[in-house]
Amino acid sequence: MTSTHTGADDTGRRSDDAPIEETMSRTGPEERALLPTATGAETLAALRSMLGGHRLSAVTAVGVLVAGTGIGLLTAPLLGHVVDLVVERRGTDALIVPMVLLVVVAVARGAATAVGSALVARLGETVLAALRERFVERALGLPLERVEEAGSGDLVSRVTGDVTVIAKSVRQALPEFSRSAFTIVLTLVGLAVLDWRFLLAALWAVPVQVLAVRWYLRRAAPVYAEHRVATGALQHQLLDGVGGVRTVRAFRLNGPQLDLMERRSRAAMDLALRGIHVVTGFFSRLNLAEFIGMTSVLVTGFLLVDDGAVTIGTATAAALYFHSLFNPVNAALFLLDDVQSAGASLARLVGVSALAAPPEPDGRAVPVDGSVKVSSLDYAYVPGHPVLRDVGLEVSGGERVALVGSSGAGKTTLAKLIAGVHRPAGGSITLGGADARELGPAGVRRAVTLISQEVHVFAGPLAEDLRLARPEADDDALRAALDKVGALEWAEALPDGLDTVVGEGGHRLTVTQAQHLALARLVLADPPIAILDEATADAGSAGARVLETAALKALEGRTGLLVAHRLPQAATADRIVVLDGGRVVETGTHEELVAAGGHYAQLWAAWSQSRPGPTAGVKEDGA
Repeated sequence: MTSTHTGADDTGRRSDDAPIEETMSRTGPEERALLPTATGAETLAALRSMLGGHRLSAVTAVGVLVAGTGIGLLTAPLLGHVVDLVVERRGTDALIVPMVLLVVVAVARGAATAVGSALVARLGETVLAALRERFVERALGLPLERVEEAGSGDLVSRVTGDVTVIAKSVRQALPEFSRSAFTIVLTLVGLAVLDWRFLLAALWAVPVQVLAVRWYLRRAAPVYAEHRVATGALQHQLLDGVGGVRTVRAFRLNGPQLDLMERRSRAAMDLALRGIHVVTGFFSRLNLAEFIGMTSVLVTGFLLVDDGAVTIGTATAAALYFHSLFNPVNAALFLLDDVQSAGASLARLVGVSALAAPPEPDGRAVPVDGSVKVSSLDYAYVPGHPVLRDVGLEVSGGERVALVGSSGAGKTTLAKLIAGVHRPAGGSITLGGADARELGPAGVRRAVTLISQEVHVFAGPLAEDLRLARPEADDDALRAALDKVGALEWAEALPDGLDTVVGEGGHRLTVTQAQHLALARLVLADPPIAILDEATADAGSAGARVLETAALKALEGRTGLLVAHRLPQAATADRIVVLDGGRVVETGTHEELVAAGGHYAQLWAAWSQSRPGPTAGVKEDGA
């Protein structure tokens, strides 16, 4: 569908609806209603649910890894046997069979480990893909008001940073952790087979390792969770600062913005350094555990050989077994670092994907036309600071109405409320005779399309970008939509016509072309009500005139609401509604309002005086 991106700050307000001081003050993550994060139990339950449909794949992967690990455990006894043969001076001929077996074991182990790791990684990628799809589906269904309350950085950091962390763990950490875990368990079994006293000796390292893990988990989990939140806050601030750079410059807020960026960067950096300190302390404790365990095994081996209970080869095999535990134990425990980070990221994704979908309406409420009725409408972004107060508005089906007013009057907020972006604090909105609450979010989206001045060009073929509004549309329908808004000529002149890849990494469209594309989507979507939130403002004067003509074509046959900052565009509307201080103060045609000498007449006089030349009138500047 068409874009509803409006260049909003973290409260969802544009510069025409809020004082800049208030907008810039509400930027701390503690003041934003962040999207939910799942608890540990909820995350595990979601993971079990996703793995439930892949039991055969999971069993196969585990079986192959266990087989590979078991084959690898034959290396230590074979080397111990070689030691015994050398001690007994059996000659070189006696070494042929053990050496051949060592080669066979190495090849078989490598093959099984490679296949098992690939199966584990494939299983992980499959589950991750399902989680991503579930997350995106739920995120796209979130009320836009809820997303704006959380701030753009919170959702973006989950889609990018958190998914990246989990993907890295699935591709690297999960296979390695699985191999390490199986190696540890089977190696301990191997030590017990050699002699149960070797197993007891090796277990002396366990208390130190357990204490090290407990010490690590108590400190790492909060640090990683805080770091993910701090990273999201930093990303939000980056997006907010870059997106509002013109406002920042206009109000000379460079200094405060840089200070805020520095504080958030420092907070994220301090948490990262705390994490590194925790990891360093963790590995120093693991090194102590290795020293205690190896010393215990060597002493036990010496005593058992001296007592004649085992051979030198068996003691050698036991030492090799314990030494072979160094890497898997350290890897498994080290991967707790990745597991903690991935767990925090997974909880953030599950927290969104597990949100309950809004209740669907019963379908009995259906708009019968394109009329809009707003009754006693109230709205506030911040409690106690109303933006709209007792607003009433009636628009007939097919009528074209312009919303005008000074900056902060509430024009964009009213448009967003009608489009379902925000929910009113009081009053009601009726679309085509049906209450918007009974229509539900999906019903409102079908009835109303909002186009802002900042549309998005999706990466991919131009035709597919258009089909986002109507997936079943054929090429003829696409060309008809482009032709209606006057965009067919430049679209067909692209290198590959409608198959030209546009957006990120493709052919870059001009501002005018991007808005043309949004208007063509509007034609394809064919809603009964369309809202244009200054959709021609960024195209320059020549481009604006072209787009104003295109907008008029796109609005043919449907109700049109125009949030107009260019008064000549408003003057061409059937009716003008003037807002001031969050209230409707005037309504009428351009000629009636100018003759009345009220608020609109003052705006029109100020606009006319700011334009050079004899004409600032409707005919020259209008569509």
